[in-house]
Amino acid sequence: MRIPRFYQTQTFALNGVFQLSDEASHHASRVLRLPVGATIELFNGDNRAYTAEITAVSKKSVDVKITAEREANVESDLKIHLAQGISKGDRMDFVLQKSVELGVHEITPLFTKRCNVKLSGDRLEKKQEQWQKIVISACEQSGRNFVPKVLPAMKLTDWLAAERNGITVTLDPHVKTPFSGLAEANEYHLLIGPEGGFSEQEVLATAAAGCHPVQLGPRILRTETAALAAITALQCHFGDLG
Repeated sequence: MRIPRFYQTQTFALNGVFQLSDEASHHASRVLRLPVGATIELFNGDNRAYTAEITAVSKKSVDVKITAEREANVESDLKIHLAQGISKGDRMDFVLQKSVELGVHEITPLFTKRCNVKLSGDRLEKKQEQWQKIVISACEQSGRNFVPKVLPAMKLTDWLAAERNGITVTLDPHVKTPFSGLAEANEYHLLIGPEGGFSEQEVLATAAAGCHPVQLGPRILRTETAALAAITALQCHFGDLG
């Protein structure tokens, strides 16, 4: 049986006893109904996994004791930074979840001309928190012990103007360069458009910013499909898939 995994922000010490966060306590006691003596696994983003035993369960809290720790780095040597045009509904959530499963290192949501999602102020702040929670949940599920950051959402123009290391890649079904034709690097920035793609002006701006256009075949892909297929291609050619 798979051991339940929980992300916690604190530093762990062997034989240390502490209380799980409210959210983790609720999930452990009310959703999973884990009893005293049950074994769980904890992580805090330091690429280690911590085995813990539940020592007390109440209506609102769960106490645990750290019984073992181990190095548990399952990260690819390839760092993929996903810059994703924000899409409506569950599509953005889906991209975040699955890109984390595929090993993405960092994510920047982008506002573009054809982005039909209006977010600002408190709504944007709450959405950012929701996106980060989705990433954490995906790490719990996939066994990752490093937590990718969802960086603050920004305009495409600002993102293109920023300095960065590595190679910046964007998709274009009209070019002939495949992913295998890219120069090998340890870091790639993957730029994916929203529903409806980039505008003509944005395509020109990506070229002016030095983005490398590559193709994933002759077919037009949905934004969520494009992101995941491109991450997979990068991991297969330069990372730890395949």
